[in-house]
Amino acid sequence: MATTVTKSKSGKTLNLTQIQGGTGRKPGQLETLIGLGLGRTHSRSELEDTPAIRGMIFKVRHLIKVEEGK
Repeated sequence: MATTVTKSKSGKTLNLTQIQGGTGRKPGQLETLIGLGLGRTHSRSELEDTPAIRGMIFKVRHLIKVEEGK
C-alpha cells in the first residue's frame, strides 16, 4: 500500500514502521493503523509531520516505530 507524501512548509516527514499486529487491540487502534497507511506487521509509511498525525501516532505508539525523515 503506497501513500503519497505531501510536504508541509517545514518539509519534515515521519517514517513509520509497524512492529506489532493490530488484531485483538482496543477499539480504534486497528483503524488508526490503517489511517496511518499501515495494516500488516513490517509495513512502512512516510507521512508529513502534522499535529493530527502526531495524535494518531500517540494512540498506537506501542505498535509502531517512528523515525524522523528530512
